Amino acid sequence: MTQEYIIAKEKYASIGIDTDKVIEKLKEVPVSLHCWQGDDVVGFDYKGALSGGIQTTGNYPGKATTPAELMSDIDKVLSLDGGKHKLNLHACYAIFEDGEWADRDALEPKHFAKWVEFAKERGMGIDFNPTFFSHPKANGLTLSSPNEEIRKFWVRHGQACLRISEYFANETGVPCVMNIWIPDGYKDIPADRFSPRARFAQSVDEILGIGYDKEKVYVALESKVFGIGLESYTVGSSEFGLGFALSRGITPLMDNGHYHPTEVVSDKISSMLLFSKKLALHVTRAVRWDSDHVIRLDDETKEIAKEIVASGRIDDIAIALDYFDASINRIAAWTIGLRNFRKALLIAMLTPHDELKKLQAEDRYTELMLKQEELKSYPWGAVWQEYCERCGVCGTEVWFDEVVKYENEVLSKRA
Repeated sequence: MTQEYIIAKEKYASIGIDTDKVIEKLKEVPVSLHCWQGDDVVGFDYKGALSGGIQTTGNYPGKATTPAELMSDIDKVLSLDGGKHKLNLHACYAIFEDGEWADRDALEPKHFAKWVEFAKERGMGIDFNPTFFSHPKANGLTLSSPNEEIRKFWVRHGQACLRISEYFANETGVPCVMNIWIPDGYKDIPADRFSPRARFAQSVDEILGIGYDKEKVYVALESKVFGIGLESYTVGSSEFGLGFALSRGITPLMDNGHYHPTEVVSDKISSMLLFSKKLALHVTRAVRWDSDHVIRLDDETKEIAKEIVASGRIDDIAIALDYFDASINRIAAWTIGLRNFRKALLIAMLTPHDELKKLQAEDRYTELMLKQEELKSYPWGAVWQEYCERCGVCGTEVWFDEVVKYENEVLSKRA
């Protein structure tokens, strides 16, 4: 325990915050780490360029191209961040052995056994995402396709993923969030907006219709307002996603890059929690729409964390990260974003929300503004250092030395 932390502990105690309790609480908040930052969303089931509105930028040397390489990179990130984690997988990361291959509608739990082994050895749960992009049958519409053969193929894929998600939960003992997102839409103004959405609803109903343990699998539906090549119409719009999720009793998922540039997810969290038992988030940083930049400790990131903590329902909110940047070292990108969101959660937990809510309720807005501004200069950095020390990770930017060493010894030797 450093002198700086002792001073910070006393400072926060003066406003009713026990920093030791905050540190222990933060340790237990699981953040789902997205595997696709490590290989630019490519996966292992198909070779070729990404499609379906998915893009990654850059070609920094050392990208993982095998399951073993990706697992090694994930391990390096985990070693640089303290606290609880989950592993977030896409279906395209199936691992095939001995020349076996299965198309996406024929995926089975056995194709993810290596990932289960990996997660169990590290005490992590697994979240899952059907992959409705980068596939020969995903060059147009998927779950909303008027081509019944195509639509049924993707329904079978969703059903296979639901069975795999329950397998993850059974094996790890941790509930699995299975998130459905499709890239369906039109580049120009459609003649018929209704029918694709009706088919999408039918398809998701058919996926859910196979039955599953709702205590073990939380099915989430992710909406989007815009996509590359889908500039005029997105089938899975915000209104569709929220309406379907709430009407079917599944979990709405909000990605803070999936809205108009002037919309903020931080303002939506409280509304959603009033009407949904669970809420799932994909935390990213949007620069000009859904660009999936590495998370910075910016105002919206801190505001999202504040709303999560201030709601008093942090246990009802599934937190996952979703960004992919290949223009910089991928391990560093992963780690910077992950640590920044933990910092945002820490700042939120060090805030006397009950006192601030009371000031607002009593119309004491001057005092509220004063306290909100003064809190910005409170010594949360010293608490962060103590948190990292107790988690056994580096609290300063010196952690980057480990990334440089890993790049020299591992990444630089990859083809």
